[in-house]
Amino acid sequence: MDRRGRDANPGPGRPGPVLFSLSEANALLPRLAPILMELRERKAALDDARKALAELHPAMRGNGHAAEATELTGRIEALAADLTAGVRAIAALGVEVKDLDHGLIDFPSLREGRIVYLCWRLGEGPIAYWHELNAGFAGRQPL
Repeated sequence: MDRRGRDANPGPGRPGPVLFSLSEANALLPRLAPILMELRERKAALDDARKALAELHPAMRGNGHAAEATELTGRIEALAADLTAGVRAIAALGVEVKDLDHGLIDFPSLREGRIVYLCWRLGEGPIAYWHELNAGFAGRQPL
């Protein structure tokens, strides 16, 4: 059984994705939006820390900046662990995180007998787009 109490197995003996109806996916948005906002902020902080570390050339690390490099390395590791945990928590719900910078997520769904993605990104209202599994964001179509 999935988190909604229904059989998540799409066929006998065939594990597969949890499939969302449009209403089920929309119902999760209030829960997911704050998580995605936090993950987006942490991703920006991670990018900044990586850039700062890259700017500390090897010679600088041995010339009075070793403590700064160590601090940045620890921050990078902590932020990366936080991001991994957040993405895993969302994935445990059956939702796929596609882009943390934009808060882009996909919900596997059944449309006209085939699995597609219901596509949503931070700042949008209710889910209004879908796309084929291999189409990505550029292939979004209105529902």
